[in-house]
Amino acid sequence: MTNAAPTGLILFAHGARDPRWAAPFEAIAARVAAAQPQALVRLAFLELMAPTLPEAGAELARQCARVQVLPLFLGAGGHVRQDLPRLVEALRTAHPGTQFELHPPVGEHAAVLAAIAAAAAAMLGGTA
Repeated sequence: MTNAAPTGLILFAHGARDPRWAAPFEAIAARVAAAQPQALVRLAFLELMAPTLPEAGAELARQCARVQVLPLFLGAGGHVRQDLPRLVEALRTAHPGTQFELHPPVGEHAAVLAAIAAAAAAMLGGTA
């Protein structure tokens, strides 16, 4: 029996100078990894933090035939519309044996919008 290569997931965030900023993103990565133990989940950052997208992408390309990239941004600003597609295309060029799939930012997913709205409503109702 042959084991299929695992799927990789890169959760891509902006990055910040303060390492505490990454705590929610680390929690998300840990939850995804726990929910999908067959996948290899990595965080990557645009700037100021490590690993970068090229670093995380290279690591996963050594282990995965397919890597999905999910931007942990609420909306599609310049980084998501311009910088990220260029970075993913560079990964595709550098690692032609691995399929890199770029997804819309997490903030465009209906479930995320519903969760944020529920949190805001709960805060207003005093149940947050």
